[in-house]
Amino acid sequence: MADKPPVALETRSGDDDGRRYSPSAARNREPIRDVLSRLVPSPASILEVASGTGEHGAFFTASLEGLEWTYSDIDPEGLASQAAWQRLDKTGRLHGPLIIDASADDWLAAENTEGWDAIFSANMVHIAPWSAATGLFRGAGRLLKPGGQLILYGPFARNGVIAPSNAAFAESLKSRNPDWGVRDLDRELIPIAEAAGLALHGITEMPANNLTVCFRKAT
Repeated sequence: MADKPPVALETRSGDDDGRRYSPSAARNREPIRDVLSRLVPSPASILEVASGTGEHGAFFTASLEGLEWTYSDIDPEGLASQAAWQRLDKTGRLHGPLIIDASADDWLAAENTEGWDAIFSANMVHIAPWSAATGLFRGAGRLLKPGGQLILYGPFARNGVIAPSNAAFAESLKSRNPDWGVRDLDRELIPIAEAAGLALHGITEMPANNLTVCFRKAT
Protein backbone atom coordinates (compact mmCIF):
# COMPACT_ATOMS: atom_id res chain seq x y z
CA MET A 1 0.00 0.00 0.00
CA ALA A 2 1.06 3.62 -0.50
CA ASP A 3 2.35 5.21 2.67
CA LYS A 4 -0.38 7.87 2.71
CA PRO A 5 -2.94 9.44 0.34
CA PRO A 6 -1.68 11.92 -2.24
CA VAL A 7 -1.19 15.53 -1.23
CA ALA A 8 -2.34 18.46 -3.34
CA LEU A 9 0.46 20.98 -3.79
CA GLU A 10 -1.89 23.83 -4.72
CA THR A 11 -5.00 25.48 -3.33
CA ARG A 12 -8.09 24.02 -4.96
CA SER A 13 -11.50 25.66 -5.16
CA GLY A 14 -14.81 23.84 -5.13
CA ASP A 15 -18.49 24.05 -6.08
CA ASP A 16 -21.47 23.27 -3.90
CA ASP A 17 -22.12 20.22 -6.09
CA GLY A 18 -18.84 18.61 -4.95
CA ARG A 19 -16.67 19.33 -7.98
CA ARG A 20 -13.22 20.68 -7.24
CA TYR A 21 -10.95 22.73 -9.47
CA SER A 22 -7.17 22.69 -9.89
CA PRO A 23 -5.30 25.73 -11.26
CA SER A 24 -2.71 23.48 -12.91
CA ALA A 25 -5.40 21.37 -14.63
CA ALA A 26 -6.95 24.53 -16.06
CA ARG A 27 -3.55 25.52 -17.48
CA ASN A 28 -2.49 22.19 -18.95
CA ARG A 29 -5.72 20.51 -20.08
CA GLU A 30 -5.75 21.92 -23.61
CA PRO A 31 -2.11 21.08 -24.45
CA ILE A 32 -2.61 17.56 -23.06
CA ARG A 33 -5.85 17.15 -25.02
CA ASP A 34 -4.06 18.06 -28.22
CA VAL A 35 -1.41 15.40 -27.59
CA LEU A 36 -4.00 12.76 -26.67
CA SER A 37 -5.91 13.49 -29.86
CA ARG A 38 -2.80 12.52 -31.83
CA LEU A 39 -1.70 9.56 -29.69
CA VAL A 40 -4.94 7.73 -28.94
CA PRO A 41 -7.08 6.38 -31.77
CA SER A 42 -10.84 6.54 -31.36
CA PRO A 43 -12.73 4.72 -29.96
CA ALA A 44 -10.59 3.99 -26.89
CA SER A 45 -11.03 2.92 -23.29
CA ILE A 46 -8.74 4.93 -21.02
CA LEU A 47 -8.00 4.39 -17.35
CA GLU A 48 -6.71 7.46 -15.53
CA VAL A 49 -4.56 6.70 -12.48
CA ALA A 50 -4.56 9.38 -9.76
CA SER A 51 -7.31 11.47 -11.34
CA GLY A 52 -7.10 14.35 -8.85
CA THR A 53 -10.02 16.74 -9.11
CA GLY A 54 -11.42 14.88 -12.14
CA GLU A 55 -11.24 17.90 -14.44
CA HIS A 56 -8.99 16.22 -16.99
CA GLY A 57 -11.35 13.34 -17.65
CA ALA A 58 -14.40 15.59 -17.88
CA PHE A 59 -12.65 17.96 -20.30
CA PHE A 60 -11.16 15.24 -22.47
CA THR A 61 -14.38 13.26 -22.88
CA ALA A 62 -16.29 16.45 -23.74
CA SER A 63 -13.60 17.46 -26.25
CA LEU A 64 -12.72 14.13 -27.89
CA GLU A 65 -15.45 11.87 -29.23
CA GLY A 66 -15.02 8.17 -28.73
CA LEU A 67 -13.07 8.25 -25.46
CA GLU A 68 -14.42 6.07 -22.66
CA TRP A 69 -12.65 7.54 -19.62
CA THR A 70 -12.49 5.92 -16.18
CA TYR A 71 -11.35 7.79 -13.08
CA SER A 72 -9.35 6.25 -10.23
CA ASP A 73 -7.61 7.38 -7.05
CA ILE A 74 -6.90 6.48 -3.44
CA ASP A 75 -7.41 10.01 -2.07
CA PRO A 76 -10.91 10.40 -0.54
CA GLU A 77 -11.14 14.08 -1.49
CA GLY A 78 -10.15 13.31 -5.06
CA LEU A 79 -12.58 10.41 -5.30
CA ALA A 80 -15.43 12.63 -4.07
CA SER A 81 -14.66 15.31 -6.66
CA GLN A 82 -14.37 12.73 -9.45
CA ALA A 83 -17.73 11.26 -8.46
CA ALA A 84 -19.27 14.72 -8.65
CA TRP A 85 -17.87 15.33 -12.14
CA GLN A 86 -19.12 11.89 -13.22
CA ARG A 87 -22.64 12.57 -11.88
CA LEU A 88 -22.89 15.71 -14.00
CA ASP A 89 -21.39 14.16 -17.13
CA LYS A 90 -23.56 14.50 -20.23
CA THR A 91 -21.49 12.36 -22.61
CA GLY A 92 -22.18 8.96 -21.02
CA ARG A 93 -18.48 8.19 -21.50
CA LEU A 94 -17.12 9.22 -18.10
CA HIS A 95 -16.90 6.37 -15.58
CA GLY A 96 -15.75 5.53 -12.08
CA PRO A 97 -14.15 6.50 -9.87
CA LEU A 98 -12.36 3.26 -9.03
CA ILE A 99 -10.19 2.89 -5.96
CA ILE A 100 -6.66 2.08 -7.12
CA ASP A 101 -3.46 2.04 -5.12
CA ALA A 102 -0.91 2.24 -7.92
CA SER A 103 1.75 0.54 -5.79
CA ALA A 104 -0.36 -2.61 -5.38
CA ASP A 105 -0.24 -5.66 -7.63
CA ASP A 106 -4.04 -5.90 -7.69
CA TRP A 107 -5.96 -2.91 -9.02
CA LEU A 108 -9.29 -4.44 -8.01
CA ALA A 109 -12.11 -3.47 -10.40
CA ALA A 110 -9.65 -2.20 -13.02
CA GLU A 111 -8.50 -5.80 -13.47
CA ASN A 112 -11.97 -6.95 -14.53
CA THR A 113 -11.79 -5.83 -18.15
CA GLU A 114 -10.56 -7.13 -21.49
CA GLY A 115 -7.72 -4.64 -21.22
CA TRP A 116 -7.32 -0.90 -21.58
CA ASP A 117 -6.35 0.92 -24.77
CA ALA A 118 -4.46 3.48 -22.71
CA ILE A 119 -3.57 4.32 -19.12
CA PHE A 120 -3.04 8.00 -18.39
CA SER A 121 -1.46 9.61 -15.34
CA ALA A 122 -0.65 13.29 -14.85
CA ASN A 123 1.63 14.64 -12.14
CA MET A 124 1.63 11.48 -10.07
CA VAL A 125 4.99 9.72 -10.25
CA HIS A 126 6.85 12.61 -8.62
CA ILE A 127 4.29 13.32 -5.87
CA ALA A 128 4.10 9.72 -4.67
CA PRO A 129 6.43 7.07 -3.28
CA TRP A 130 8.74 5.32 -5.74
CA SER A 131 6.66 2.19 -5.13
CA ALA A 132 3.73 3.94 -6.83
CA ALA A 133 5.82 4.65 -9.93
CA THR A 134 7.05 1.07 -10.19
CA GLY A 135 3.55 -0.22 -9.52
CA LEU A 136 2.13 2.03 -12.23
CA PHE A 137 4.40 0.46 -14.83
CA ARG A 138 3.70 -3.08 -13.60
CA GLY A 139 -0.02 -2.39 -13.77
CA ALA A 140 0.26 -0.98 -17.27
CA GLY A 141 2.24 -3.99 -18.42
CA ARG A 142 -0.41 -6.25 -16.96
CA LEU A 143 -3.60 -4.45 -17.99
CA LEU A 144 -2.95 -2.71 -21.30
CA LYS A 145 -4.11 -4.40 -24.47
CA PRO A 146 -1.36 -5.38 -26.91
CA GLY A 147 -0.26 -2.12 -28.50
CA GLY A 148 -1.82 -0.16 -25.65
CA GLN A 149 -0.16 2.97 -24.31
CA LEU A 150 0.91 4.29 -20.92
CA ILE A 151 0.88 8.09 -21.17
CA LEU A 152 2.49 10.22 -18.47
CA TYR A 153 2.44 14.00 -18.10
CA GLY A 154 4.64 16.03 -15.78
CA PRO A 155 8.19 17.22 -15.10
CA PHE A 156 11.10 14.85 -15.74
CA ALA A 157 14.89 14.87 -15.74
CA ARG A 158 16.73 13.45 -18.78
CA ASN A 159 19.94 11.49 -18.23
CA GLY A 160 20.78 13.52 -15.14
CA VAL A 161 19.94 16.88 -16.75
CA ILE A 162 17.05 18.82 -15.25
CA ALA A 163 15.62 22.28 -15.94
CA PRO A 164 16.37 24.75 -13.12
CA SER A 165 12.68 25.20 -12.30
CA ASN A 166 12.22 21.44 -12.09
CA ALA A 167 15.35 21.08 -9.95
CA ALA A 168 13.93 23.60 -7.47
CA PHE A 169 10.61 21.75 -7.54
CA ALA A 170 12.39 18.45 -6.90
CA GLU A 171 14.11 19.88 -3.83
CA SER A 172 10.79 21.20 -2.55
CA LEU A 173 9.20 17.77 -3.00
CA LYS A 174 12.01 15.98 -1.19
CA SER A 175 11.74 18.43 1.71
CA ARG A 176 8.14 17.27 2.12
CA ASN A 177 8.84 13.57 1.65
CA PRO A 178 12.25 12.06 0.82
CA ASP A 179 10.53 9.36 -1.29
CA TRP A 180 9.10 11.99 -3.64
CA GLY A 181 10.96 13.76 -6.41
CA VAL A 182 11.14 14.57 -10.12
CA ARG A 183 12.05 11.26 -11.78
CA ASP A 184 14.73 10.77 -14.38
CA LEU A 185 13.04 9.46 -17.50
CA ASP A 186 16.11 7.74 -18.94
CA ARG A 187 17.81 6.46 -15.80
CA GLU A 188 14.81 5.55 -13.66
CA LEU A 189 11.58 5.18 -15.65
CA ILE A 190 12.64 3.62 -18.95
CA PRO A 191 14.30 0.65 -17.16
CA ILE A 192 11.16 -0.15 -15.15
CA ALA A 193 9.04 0.33 -18.29
CA GLU A 194 11.14 -2.20 -20.18
CA ALA A 195 10.94 -4.64 -17.26
CA ALA A 196 7.14 -4.37 -17.52
CA GLY A 197 7.12 -5.07 -21.27
CA LEU A 198 6.72 -1.44 -22.36
CA ALA A 199 8.89 0.49 -24.81
CA LEU A 200 9.31 4.25 -25.10
CA HIS A 201 7.14 5.36 -28.01
CA GLY A 202 7.37 9.14 -28.00
CA ILE A 203 8.10 12.30 -26.04
CA THR A 204 6.28 15.61 -26.53
CA GLU A 205 7.61 18.82 -25.02
CA MET A 206 4.92 20.72 -23.14
CA PRO A 207 4.67 24.21 -21.61
CA ALA A 208 6.47 25.03 -18.34
CA ASN A 209 9.24 22.42 -18.79
CA ASN A 210 6.84 19.48 -18.69
CA LEU A 211 6.71 16.46 -20.98
CA THR A 212 4.09 14.05 -22.21
CA VAL A 213 5.77 10.64 -22.42
CA CYS A 214 4.22 7.68 -24.19
CA PHE A 215 5.20 4.04 -23.63
CA ARG A 216 3.69 1.25 -25.74
CA LYS A 217 3.07 -2.39 -24.90
CA ALA A 218 4.30 -4.87 -27.48
CA THR A 219 1.70 -6.08 -29.96
